[in-house]
Amino acid sequence: MHLDDAVTKRSTLLISAVSSFLMPAMASSVNIALPSIGRDFGMDAVLLGWITTAYLLAAAMFLVPAGRMADILGRKKVFLWGTVIYTLVSLLLAVSPSGGFLIACRCLQGIGGSMTFGTSMAILTSVYPPGERGKAIGITTAAVYLGLSLGPFLGGLLTQQLGWRSIFYLNVPVGLFILALTVRKLKGEWADARGEKLDLTGSFLYGLTLLGVIYGFSSLPHLAGGLLILMGLAGIFLFVKWETRADSPLLDIKLLRGNTAFIFSNLAALINYSATFAVTFLLSLYLQYIKGLTPQNAGLILVAQPAVMTVFALISGHLSDRIEPQVVASVGMALTTIGLVLLVFLGPDTPLTLIVIALVILGSGFGLFSSPNTNAVMSSVEKKSYGLASAVLGTMRLVGQTFSMGIAMLIFAVVIGRVKISPDSYPLFLQSVRLAFILFAVLCAAGVAASLARGKIRPAG
Repeated sequence: MHLDDAVTKRSTLLISAVSSFLMPAMASSVNIALPSIGRDFGMDAVLLGWITTAYLLAAAMFLVPAGRMADILGRKKVFLWGTVIYTLVSLLLAVSPSGGFLIACRCLQGIGGSMTFGTSMAILTSVYPPGERGKAIGITTAAVYLGLSLGPFLGGLLTQQLGWRSIFYLNVPVGLFILALTVRKLKGEWADARGEKLDLTGSFLYGLTLLGVIYGFSSLPHLAGGLLILMGLAGIFLFVKWETRADSPLLDIKLLRGNTAFIFSNLAALINYSATFAVTFLLSLYLQYIKGLTPQNAGLILVAQPAVMTVFALISGHLSDRIEPQVVASVGMALTTIGLVLLVFLGPDTPLTLIVIALVILGSGFGLFSSPNTNAVMSSVEKKSYGLASAVLGTMRLVGQTFSMGIAMLIFAVVIGRVKISPDSYPLFLQSVRLAFILFAVLCAAGVAASLARGKIRPAG
């Protein structure tokens, strides 16, 4: 079967879009449900953060190995198994008896998510040629943002009417639908590195390195956190040294050497997600604790950002087939910085209108950034490395999201301490939120430079 076959393209795009919708929808739904989960299990602000961070950390650790495995064994096969794991664990999450069990299951769900999310984009890139790729990526990215858009509303509605467990129950039929769709509609397989070996030692070093850096960062300001970060940094050195000598490396270092577009596009993604992901987490808590909104109404407010993202992702993906991605993505990063600056001034009496305006600016900026940046990464490598490139970009996304949550949890730990958020701690909570947005705005401003530094992109065939 030819990759240019129209039926294959439509089926691939549908499956990629539906699966790309599911995970962000669930993630943003869970953020809205965090206060309710905290009340049920008696969890403090830092532990609540771990409900999100555990998923992100596990997904980040397994994403590159999963992408490499997909290139070797087949992208469809890895995608299917990832969807199976994700769906089964969603059922376990729905019946969680404790906060600890829920966090452990979120780790397992992250592994399934890593196998699904990275490979769906690789399959899409395998099917669509460079001239059509930006539009297809734009549609898939719009599906991500549609999931983020509906997630807060659905999460708030389900939490308020049926309880937070209903969010995880809803994942099960959607996961089964994706499985049925993939088996019936997606014919053929893509394994451009078939016959090569998976670098197990490299995968182990890679996972430990990420675990050390990210878990260490979230454990600050304790001494153990600093030691874990140092161990993680040492792990980076060992990983690079091993990969340069491995016969079949997990991460081909040659992919990085001289490939400015690949390096700086991934760096821009890392910075962008580090500066923006915790926004929904912080505003969800702010709207429910400080403004006293119900989960459903808080969700309606937070819909503003991803709804605008959805529209701009479609536009920017199409533009990136015609205009240099660095231009479109850099404008998006600059707009995101402006939106974050507006949130620095949050207080008890901040009008909801101002919050919505800031979210609209954030949404337009992120929507302009993401699709062109993804197109730049995928167009900067050879076909046999699509799975790996998709996985590296996905890792930047997940590491950035985890760092974003880590910054928020570190600020909570230092400013508020390990206590439940209550009216007595509201002033300190607001201080924490403002400090987080200051750091995010500075980080995003620096990211504009990384976005511009990538240079012009010439799509690879």
